[in-house]
Amino acid sequence: MEIQEQTASLQSPLVPIAEENGVKFTKKINKDEIVEEAKKQLWLAGPLVSVNLLVNCLQVISVMYVGHLGELALSGAAMATSFATVTGYSFLIGMGSALDTYCGQAYGAKQYRLIGIHTQRAMIVLLLSCIPITLIWAKASHILVFLRQDPEISAAAGLYARFLIPCIFGYAIVQCYVRFLQAQNNILPMMISTGISTLSHLITCWILVFKCGLGIEGAALASGISYWINALLLMAYVQISPSCENTWAGFSKEAFYGIHQFLKISIPSTIMNSLEIWSFEMMVLLSGLLPNPKLETSVMSISFNTCALIYMLPLGLGSTTSIRVSNELGSGRPQTALLAVRVALSMVAIEGVLVGTTLILGRNVWGYSYSKEEEVARYVGEMLLLVAISHIFDGLQSVLSGAARGCGWQKIGALVNLGAYYLVGIPISITLAFVYHNGVKGLLMGIIVALFMQALLLWMVTLCSDWEKEVKKAADRVHITPEDVLQ
Repeated sequence: MEIQEQTASLQSPLVPIAEENGVKFTKKINKDEIVEEAKKQLWLAGPLVSVNLLVNCLQVISVMYVGHLGELALSGAAMATSFATVTGYSFLIGMGSALDTYCGQAYGAKQYRLIGIHTQRAMIVLLLSCIPITLIWAKASHILVFLRQDPEISAAAGLYARFLIPCIFGYAIVQCYVRFLQAQNNILPMMISTGISTLSHLITCWILVFKCGLGIEGAALASGISYWINALLLMAYVQISPSCENTWAGFSKEAFYGIHQFLKISIPSTIMNSLEIWSFEMMVLLSGLLPNPKLETSVMSISFNTCALIYMLPLGLGSTTSIRVSNELGSGRPQTALLAVRVALSMVAIEGVLVGTTLILGRNVWGYSYSKEEEVARYVGEMLLLVAISHIFDGLQSVLSGAARGCGWQKIGALVNLGAYYLVGIPISITLAFVYHNGVKGLLMGIIVALFMQALLLWMVTLCSDWEKEVKKAADRVHITPEDVLQ
């Protein structure tokens, strides 16, 4: 093979490099390798997209049902959902995503027993974290009033949040089992359990909201029932399935040891995830300070619910990237991990253009699925033009964030998100919305800038990283020598 580059510093880190007789050279990528990697990712991404979509549908379904109870009920449920995400869901998602690094790399290194230990350790941490979250949710209405939200909307939101409390523990368990299974590329059980729980949610929500006359409280209770159905189904599968016998050998006392090691990644992971989610939910809270808060809050909530719904597609690719990168680093194959990132970025760019086009074409009818009010539906249609743009950048950052989780770069990711959202995006949002009076459109424009900055910074981190060293770091995490991994 012809030597093209002998100096590593002149070679882009995203171009595979091989070494022979102490000389580094560019390794040509075979088209078959690209096709094979794409097949692996699509095989994982398809079910993961389905799982993420179905999980997100739980909250969307609840908000849709409540929306037909009136504008106040819709605003209250939307505010409560945002509050619950900021103060609860974001923490649990962040803590649980530490398993993307630990379990994924352990599976790649064939240290199967460690996967179960890490998962049990995560359950202990997440369930303990649920206790202060329940106390916060119980005082949601008072907190929202303190934050200068509309008192009437705050009261409805506080009622909804209190009835959401039972779901938080089930949600924590689901987070752990989902990452336990996806690290092993075992996606089908997650898709089945989530499908069952979402289908049951449609029925349960309808019965509690309309037939039992529980209204907004019924929608919240239905969410809790559905999360617990999902958790119990996953729990039963892991206990009885032969596919988990090597990775789950029952609860071990070892889960109580090494919690401080788990926290070294879970805390930065929580910060990384929370900073991003908080910025979106902060926009909903800020929309409550605009003139005509019921309209602005409803439209912002619908827009971000739409963002969250379509985000399930790139989120699936981001999770796939995390799995592929962590597995390959654990197996000692950094070049394959790099190839996975490149293929995922190509696919998510295509997806972003297709979904963005679909949003633009359907912008005039989508709002009516949330509200019968013509004013709300028309406003939502205008917002979807911006949502389409944001989705493209959101997809790119999702894949790059997945690569960061697979490598264990959560500390870097937290700094990136801090800069992109809180030093750039949010100040622009506030300026456009309150100084230049662009309303919720201004709020979303600032988020678009933040997403662009986040994707750009993560791309630069990926370019500047030494992936050979990442293999050694992965070996340290699974307690084996780098020589064992690279064999």
